[in-house]
Amino acid sequence: MAEEAPSRLGRGLAALIGDDTAYALGDAEAPKPTGIREVPITSLRANPFQPRHRFREEELADLSNSIREKGILQPIVVRTLSGQSDAFEIVAGERRWRAAQRAQLHQVPVIVKELTDAESLEIAIIENVQRADLNAVEEAAGYERLMAEFEYTQDTLSKLIGKSRSHVANTLRLLSLPKPVLNLVEEGKLTAGHARTLIGHSDAPKLAQEIVSKGLSVRGAEALTRKPDSARSGKSAGSSARMQKDADTAALERSVSEHLGLAVEILYKGDKGGEVKISYKTLEQLDEVCRRLAGHKPQPMG
Repeated sequence: MAEEAPSRLGRGLAALIGDDTAYALGDAEAPKPTGIREVPITSLRANPFQPRHRFREEELADLSNSIREKGILQPIVVRTLSGQSDAFEIVAGERRWRAAQRAQLHQVPVIVKELTDAESLEIAIIENVQRADLNAVEEAAGYERLMAEFEYTQDTLSKLIGKSRSHVANTLRLLSLPKPVLNLVEEGKLTAGHARTLIGHSDAPKLAQEIVSKGLSVRGAEALTRKPDSARSGKSAGSSARMQKDADTAALERSVSEHLGLAVEILYKGDKGGEVKISYKTLEQLDEVCRRLAGHKPQPMG
């Protein structure tokens, strides 16, 4: 696999990170920088803010073969490490660095930038999102980290990465799913679309396994999750002691979840009433829910 062809990044991003970094991230409209330098590959360190945790072996092998034949076509973006004049931390291009190590390169081209932790995380996330390198769980975790550690809102994030606010909100909602479901997304066995149909379901792991084993489409997954528990298990409605969640309740959950951008679960208990459960990740999200319940105008919620 050759290195990715240059793509078009938003000019707002180029203004934020500079044309030299935009060029390194693959912006075809950015001028080629003059500050590229060669440094020993052993001088580079992995980025602790790297949102990508899974590097596929076959992709690394293909990229390594390409680098061995053609070299590194786009420089790696690095930043200086405090108190270490001969060491640099990778901001963008960790996969190229890993592949270059396999190709046994001794020197690699870099662009050195002076960046804060927040800027380093921004660029790392943006590079991967632009190249579609992150799975949905890694993308959501990156967004959450920007919001939790650097006080970003969903609206700010959507403008920065060039995605809609609803995309950011729906991606973040995936983090409310149980770990077994998130693992299936990270492994590529479930898409984000499949996973979203499972939000708010108490038996999400079981449903996820059924979706995978049957090879269901997203539409098929939606149909499966709308079925009452008794229909999925093949039991009569009276065979279960607990009340089953009907299609109308599940549809209402999805509607409220989409409106709030948060996971919502409605627990119906028959004549005894029920409960509405809203899951939040940050205090900012809780504050916004409280504002809406108090009748105030909605604000951009992070």
